This record gives sequence, C-alpha cells and structure tokens, in this order.
Amino acid sequence: MKAYFLSDLHLGAPYFTDSKEAEKRVVSFLDEIKDDAEVIYLLGDILDYWYEYRYVVPRGFVRFFGKLAELADKGIRIVWFIGNHDIWIFDYLPSELGIEVVDGSLVEEIDGKIFFMTHGDGIGRLKPSFRFLRGLFRNKACQKAFSAIHPRWTVPFAYSWSRHSRKIEGPSEEDAARMMDNITSFAKDYRKNDSRVNYFVFGHLHLLKEFNISPDCEVVVLGEWISMFSYGVWDGIRFELRRYCHGC
Repeated sequence: MKAYFLSDLHLGAPYFTDSKEAEKRVVSFLDEIKDDAEVIYLLGDILDYWYEYRYVVPRGFVRFFGKLAELADKGIRIVWFIGNHDIWIFDYLPSELGIEVVDGSLVEEIDGKIFFMTHGDGIGRLKPSFRFLRGLFRNKACQKAFSAIHPRWTVPFAYSWSRHSRKIEGPSEEDAARMMDNITSFAKDYRKNDSRVNYFVFGHLHLLKEFNISPDCEVVVLGEWISMFSYGVWDGIRFELRRYCHGC
C-alpha cells in the first residue's frame, strides 16, 4: 500500500480553459490509485477558492467531492492541508466526506520514516503584503464580516483576484529562488531540533523539486496541477515524484 501526495490543484480557477476537464483529470487520477492507496495527502490549494457557509456549500466540485467520499468510504485515509486559497475550510469536509483537515503542519511516521508536511505559505521570510493578507484572511472577525456579504459579490471578487495572479506562468526566477531559500533554511533549522525527520514535503511554490539536505533527509516540492500534473508517491521503500498523463 502506498502514500500519495498532491498539492495546488487549484480546481475552479478561472485561468483553466475547461474547469470541468481539469476536475475530471484529478478524478481520473484518484480512480487509478484507489486500489493501492493507503493514505492521500492533499497539501493545500486544492480548490482555487472556497468559503464554507453554515447552511450552504459553494457550487461545483461535485465529481471531485464524490470521488473523495468514495475513497474515504472505502477506508482510504485522506488528509487535506489548508492552503492560502482554500483557507476557509471549516467542518463540511470532515463531517460530510470523512476527511481530516490540517491547518498548519503535520509530522507523521510512515513505514518507519518521519515525514514533515505543510502547504508552505507560512514558511520563512514572507513579503510584508503577503504576511498582511495572510493574517487578515485568518482573522476570525474578518471571516465573520466576510461571510455576511452575499456570495454574488464575494465569489466573483475572489476569482477575479485569482485571475490576475501569476499561477499559470509560475513564480518569477527571483521569487522561485527566494521561496526555495526559505524552505531550505526552514528544513535545515527544523532538523537541528528534530533530527528524526527524513522527508520535508511542501506545496505552494508551484515548483517541482527534490533534493537532499543531508544523506538521510530530503526536501520535496510537489509542483502543481495547472501544467505539471505532478505528485509524490511513497511505496514503503522510497519517495518518487511523478507526472500524471490523463488518458495515457
């Protein structure tokens, strides 16, 4: 049985030519791994936007949620890390779909190896503007005020914001270098205090990277599902980054 790691699917993003096709690609992948998956870690920004109200849920993602529910009912453990796009997840996914939700980081032992996992948006030196927005979006009073605004205004605003981001092109060389330096420094510093960790697994960066910081410790950045369709898999012996080819 295997552990699978995915991040940054950004389902529902306005920059997809065909959002339903993007969703179907992910569902097809989940369907292919259902017979050998013991656990699936979704490391944030799985949805491009999500705001969970008390009595209603946003439109869309029916195929994706249905497949997650099927896998959870089958006994496959699913762990969803909150990212900076799907930040407003509360109790719907756990109560309706049987999914574990993690806000922050998780350290787990898998087949005798220690994995540190997190989305990665709060790691290292953050730009002041990003730090401000991250704090604003996580503020309980701001969340309550936002929920009072009718979705006819908030949903278009959220997707308009996303449309003007640089998710399609990926980070600039300068931003990529800064983010890689952030997670490398973080992993090295963290391991000074906990030398047990064998794998640091991150999303968020929209980069596909795998490198060692010591002979027995590796840093993994999972890429994205906008153009790379990449994921990680642990087979009990080794960790491997792969790319999914829909229909191949």
